[in-house]
Amino acid sequence: MIQTENLPLVTEWDKTFPKSDLVSHEKVTFPNRYGITLAADLYTPKDAVGKLAAIAVCGPFGAVKEQCSGLYAQTLAERGFVTLAFDPSFTGESGGQPRYMASPDINTEDFMAAVDFLSLHERVDAERVGICGICGWGGMALNAAALDTRVKATVVSTMYDMTRVNANGYFDAEDSEEARHAKREALCAQRLADLQAGAYALGGGVVYPLPEDAPLFVADYHDYYKTQRGYHPRSLNSNGGWNVIGCQSFMNQPILRYSNEIRSAVLVMHGEAAHSCYFGRDAYAHMVDGNAYAENKELLIIPGATHTDLYDGGENDAIPWGKLEDFYRQNL
Repeated sequence: MIQTENLPLVTEWDKTFPKSDLVSHEKVTFPNRYGITLAADLYTPKDAVGKLAAIAVCGPFGAVKEQCSGLYAQTLAERGFVTLAFDPSFTGESGGQPRYMASPDINTEDFMAAVDFLSLHERVDAERVGICGICGWGGMALNAAALDTRVKATVVSTMYDMTRVNANGYFDAEDSEEARHAKREALCAQRLADLQAGAYALGGGVVYPLPEDAPLFVADYHDYYKTQRGYHPRSLNSNGGWNVIGCQSFMNQPILRYSNEIRSAVLVMHGEAAHSCYFGRDAYAHMVDGNAYAENKELLIIPGATHTDLYDGGENDAIPWGKLEDFYRQNL
């Protein structure tokens, strides 16, 4: 039998959103293929009977399941799905050492391990399992969908391509061999500094206090992660951030390389006013380019919505819950 770690899990409700009376909630754990035990919240509709379609949810990159992935999971459970919001390896309540590291391989595997768990759950129809990735986990969800043929439907919301942003910087402003070489040198030097110090240096979470001249996207993140709206004590972005070297391997491992071979249904959802919208538009364009299964792929641009509006709806309730429900019902 595959062994799992006995994780210390918080039992009381500590989410950034109110608990729904329409769903049952429980903490669960499951292993990935690297032997890391993942912690998750399982949401089940109270009035449902029989085996149901199921959705695994994760993201944003640097958030925890008590934030918007949990909100997505609970809301979709209210609409009739079994849902699982999980913390990625090395973060939140999940296992894995050292803490606050990221990996394009291991984090893709985290999604596949969540599909394992749902596929074997007594309340789930294993032929009707989907995934949902938010922010940086949108790219990981596409990578998982390209690899995992059990995934029948994928939603990516306000996505980042973490390989592209690490290798090229924002808006590809650092897309040169020289700029990448400078990053590589700095990260390799940081590795030695960390070993000499006996601890991994943190890169810092979302800036606080917010400078008056902060770019709009920085203010957008601050408004979510550093206020009552979205702050959580286990969230990396709300606190000290990833390790400085935490995302090093993303620089030369393009996770979206085979996304144009995804046969299952995909919905790419992005806010028109999001600084990150180019990630979603370009990921969609690549995914359908030469794909014989392009007809079940869709790009949805939401007018006026910023990046974090699709975390929790923002002031204008920007998340199109009805569209998500319809997409999953049609494809699961």
